Amino acid sequence: MIESASAGTETGADPAAVATRPAHPAPATPDVLVIGGGPAGSTVATLLARKGWRVTLLEKARHPRFHIGESLLPMNMPILERLGVLEQVRAIGVLKLGADFPIDDGSYNSFPFARALDPENGYAFHVKREEFDQLLFEHARSEGVDAREQVKVERVHFNDGATEVHARGPDGALQFRPRYLIDASGRDAFLGGKLGLKRRNPRHQSAALFSHYTGVERRPGDDAGNVSIIRHPFGWLWLIPLRDGVTSVGAVCSPEYLKQRRGDSEAFLQQTLDSVPAAAERMRGAVRIAPVHATGNYAYDCSAMSGPGWMLLGDAWTFVDPMFSSGVFLAMNGAERGADAVDAVLREPARERAVLAALEKQLSRGLDEFKWFIYRFTSPTMKALFARPRNVFKVEQAVVSMLAGDVFDAPAVIWRLRVFRLIYAIKAATMAPRALRGWWYRRRQAGVDFSGDTLQAEPERVDARPTTAAALTDPAQ
Repeated sequence: MIESASAGTETGADPAAVATRPAHPAPATPDVLVIGGGPAGSTVATLLARKGWRVTLLEKARHPRFHIGESLLPMNMPILERLGVLEQVRAIGVLKLGADFPIDDGSYNSFPFARALDPENGYAFHVKREEFDQLLFEHARSEGVDAREQVKVERVHFNDGATEVHARGPDGALQFRPRYLIDASGRDAFLGGKLGLKRRNPRHQSAALFSHYTGVERRPGDDAGNVSIIRHPFGWLWLIPLRDGVTSVGAVCSPEYLKQRRGDSEAFLQQTLDSVPAAAERMRGAVRIAPVHATGNYAYDCSAMSGPGWMLLGDAWTFVDPMFSSGVFLAMNGAERGADAVDAVLREPARERAVLAALEKQLSRGLDEFKWFIYRFTSPTMKALFARPRNVFKVEQAVVSMLAGDVFDAPAVIWRLRVFRLIYAIKAATMAPRALRGWWYRRRQAGVDFSGDTLQAEPERVDARPTTAAALTDPAQ
């Protein structure tokens, strides 16, 4: 697929229209063109500009623009410091010292990042993504990046080692001929879709409803900034405290369950929240202040991360689930490592295949640590282990390290996570009937389709509480 594209296939174009297409203006020739002005795109653009390359960054929207994924990880902090924006992020963020997971007796277990094996970065922040993304984008511009907003890439043409990018901005058509193309377009997965690389994850499928609220009860003391991850019978919920008394609230659900909503996302989200005591208690005085979003096909990846003259970063390459707030960290970590790889390739083109293969292997290993937990998190086995954590061989601390994002270049963490996998297997054997029912339900959901990415139109401020909660039955019981 990639070879044929690089041999002259124009992605996204109608062959019959090529001959009649009007002439484009003279193409710009940056060293690197980056599609997408989110965390991955702004980070890789900034770092490549620092290395002396001419970088153009194209964002289809205009900042600030709404985006979900507000919770950062402690391993984001060193990246932000190296970028030179840590204090600016601190100024717009809510301090996050850990994550908590409610248990059946009405209490919750908190996993503070200070418990990690290497607690040097024992904190993170929650941020409003419209502010965070704009900050990173403007910082890229201040570092010398040609950062343009409201410019949408329409077509990419690979031809005998040359790349042509056709885009459209406020003033009309634009054309670029970069030496290297980076797709950081997020869940749009622009290049992966055009090249036929994007595919659903065969092991995990979910969909989500989410919005912003005021009046959500927060945890006491040092736990006030925790991200709360709350299981429900058909998935899990998140509660993320943001600035100005706002809380991001979402329900990640199996597609089979979410199909029951019949188009009424507002009521369905509320009845799901009301059906989970650990969430309903904290939402008693809550008022929704934003539209409800519905998004489907959550889990996907691309069959290749790179090819001759191009690379995919962040969600443009792969996306699993926002369960452990890993998305922004994985995007920025991949962008930082990707910048080094692209720099090496531009300086020594003959090394491209080896450099990019090593990068993909490195990033895949870290991502796999998150995937293993995500695939099993809603299982009765994992529920039991998180309800009664044990620190045998410092395994609990290794799990906290994983929650902090410390899964790259961390052998002390990785071998303990392997011990945790053994503990999981032993526990699953002791509760085999329930574990098997949970496994079969998750396997069935991976084949269910749900399409979303919709925005419910509504008044600016709405309190959309239904009078009754949905009756749910736990498939693991």
